[in-house]
Amino acid sequence: MSDEATVLVGLLDGQRSHVLGILEGLSNDDLRRSVLPSGWNCLAMLKHLSVDEHYWFRCIVDGEPLSYFAEHGLEGTGEWIVSVDETPESLFDRYREEITASNAIMARTSLDAPPGRRDEWWGEWKIPDVRTIVLHMIEETSCHAGHLDVVRELLDGRQWVVR
Repeated sequence: MSDEATVLVGLLDGQRSHVLGILEGLSNDDLRRSVLPSGWNCLAMLKHLSVDEHYWFRCIVDGEPLSYFAEHGLEGTGEWIVSVDETPESLFDRYREEITASNAIMARTSLDAPPGRRDEWWGEWKIPDVRTIVLHMIEETSCHAGHLDVVRELLDGRQWVVR
């Protein structure tokens, strides 16, 4: 991995750790409790972030078929629905597994490489290279880590960054 890729993946890993850290210690009930008007909960956000990792790194960077999402009920709003059968442990494990897979892909892929999947895109957004995807994932994960900060503070008062 290039020096630049090492730095960018390191920044992404920092935000991934933030996501896991802010959720640490929450009970099953709190992880499933919605405290915002939009209705999502912490486990749904964790599931969404796992889907993001899979989509952007396995599918878009590495070229895996997009049929994975339909086969696993993750199309549309499916990624935001957490069934009672999905335990916190299974969702945390899935996120960690997706991170490991994403980092393995990045270890063998140049930031300058074009995406492996170029025939199907989300919306009209054109992705010139893998660097753009890594930067997007830093942005996406950071944004959602901030959402989780707010939810955690509302749930039990814990703050990740104390002022």
